[in-house]
Amino acid sequence: MGILNFITWNADPEIFSLGPLSVRWYGLMFALSFILGYYIVEKQFKHEKENLKWLDSLLMYIVVSTIIGARLGHVFFYGWDYYSQNIGEILMVWKGGLASHGGAIGIFIALFIHSKKFTKKSVFWTIDRVVIPTALAAMFIRLGNLFNSEIYGVETSLPWGFIFERNHEVVPKHPTQLYEALAYLGSFILLNWLYWKTTIKSKTGMLTGLFFILIFSARFFIEFVKEDQEAFEAAMSLNMGQWLSIPFVLLGIGLVWYASRKTKQKS
Repeated sequence: MGILNFITWNADPEIFSLGPLSVRWYGLMFALSFILGYYIVEKQFKHEKENLKWLDSLLMYIVVSTIIGARLGHVFFYGWDYYSQNIGEILMVWKGGLASHGGAIGIFIALFIHSKKFTKKSVFWTIDRVVIPTALAAMFIRLGNLFNSEIYGVETSLPWGFIFERNHEVVPKHPTQLYEALAYLGSFILLNWLYWKTTIKSKTGMLTGLFFILIFSARFFIEFVKEDQEAFEAAMSLNMGQWLSIPFVLLGIGLVWYASRKTKQKS
């Protein structure tokens, strides 16, 4: 099979620059995630006649916790050997290095605090609504990774393999950013449909559980064709992303079981 059967990818991560400042595709995708997320949750709150004053604080909590959690996740899960010797670089987010599992943990902690302080509802009531735009945000983030030519897969002979020229690759690799983006888009469509077309939102924890199962199961299986992010993963039976995904999948199964059981008891 000739090389012309594959996709040559050489996208510039930078959209344009204004002096020392530059606008990058990854940053744009990140910003779109929060803008659309705010709109989606606002629509939910209006539908349920909830207090719209909660939205601004909710957005702030999510933005801050996403960045801090994802950064610390990268530091402790993937790069502690380096950062333990370079403590001053831990906060240098602009140098790159974010981990979605850390972001998920950070958001959970932030929403727990927000629920106690503002909504006075179960943290899973809040998360049930936030996971829907979060699935969409995950898609945008992976598209940002694609524009950065990062976090891609191992060599493939499939015709949709990408040759990432910016990284001086000469063989096609699995575009795992697109695999994940499509999986997360499908998760968003399903969760959004369930929220609006069924009574599932009344089963506290159910949407959160389904989110964990869908998102982290997809992550687990796609990791099999993804290159290791750190050298130490080469000696592992499963890579770090897979080991970190397993507890989230199990938590999701537990939440779905608990929400179903609680609903049956009420009926």
